[in-house]
Amino acid sequence: MLTALYMILGLGLLVAGAEGLVRGASRLASAMGIPSLIIGLTVVAFGTSAPEMVVSILSSVSGQGDIAVGNVVGSNIFNVLFILGASALVAPLVVSSQLVKLDVPVMIVLSVATLVVAWDGAIDRFEGALFVASLVAYTLFLAQKGRAETAAAVCPGSTSDPMDDIVREPAHPLRNTLFVLVGLGMLVLGARMFVTGAVTVAQWMGVDELVIGLTIVAAGTSLPEVATSIVATLRGERDIAVGNVVGSNIFNILAVLGVSSLVAAEGLGVSATALRVDLPVMVVTAMACLPIFFSGYVISRREGFLFLAGYVAYLLYYIIP
Repeated sequence: MLTALYMILGLGLLVAGAEGLVRGASRLASAMGIPSLIIGLTVVAFGTSAPEMVVSILSSVSGQGDIAVGNVVGSNIFNVLFILGASALVAPLVVSSQLVKLDVPVMIVLSVATLVVAWDGAIDRFEGALFVASLVAYTLFLAQKGRAETAAAVCPGSTSDPMDDIVREPAHPLRNTLFVLVGLGMLVLGARMFVTGAVTVAQWMGVDELVIGLTIVAAGTSLPEVATSIVATLRGERDIAVGNVVGSNIFNILAVLGVSSLVAAEGLGVSATALRVDLPVMVVTAMACLPIFFSGYVISRREGFLFLAGYVAYLLYYIIP
């Protein structure tokens, strides 16, 4: 009972910390004139993925590599199947052409690359460094693209409001910076509590750490993405809802796996189960986005239901002996 309360408190700190981080960072970014899709792919996605980052790094440092890998793989599967599925059930999601032409293919390529580099049973420090370098390049590219789009919107002769696609939030730089710093602190504390509780539960129940990472930890650390995408859908910010998921998956691979493999003593070990089942499921899930996103650039309620059904089937694989 005490362990369960410890995990719930840690999870609460994770969610509250992510909320503060995202609120402060998104307002600071929007004040700079960055389009909502770019905010969803970067600031919001990276902020809501901060729990995965902290949990995986702490797990790696503690020698619990299966939780670190399972957390990333499970979160990426959860993000697409559960979050996009649930968001599409709330309201059909209109998908930006940039996501279909650029960001979803990037997510697919990175998912396949993760399976390839992990095939030898580990993600070593050199491969982790390549992931981190790729994240820097991808982020710089999106920032440049966002500036170019904003500049184009304000060119002479434009009849549209250049701020139509910008998330309007008051600047208040000092207050929003405080949101970011306090949010990060709550994330670190909450992640430590949640990982400690998850490991204790795994040992008590005799459950493999990989399964705990793929299910409880992955779903728990993805709650900020759940809240962000569903709220964004309800408010009509569909670019943020979908961009948050795609951006989070890219960040999870490049930043979370990359940094976790760098801080681990001998890189991240990848279990045979993850290679045989979970990494291929992550690749198939990423690939499933492309044809669905192409179908009229809308994720319908029917497709959202299929996504949710796929996640239930994935869970049943582990739950049913």
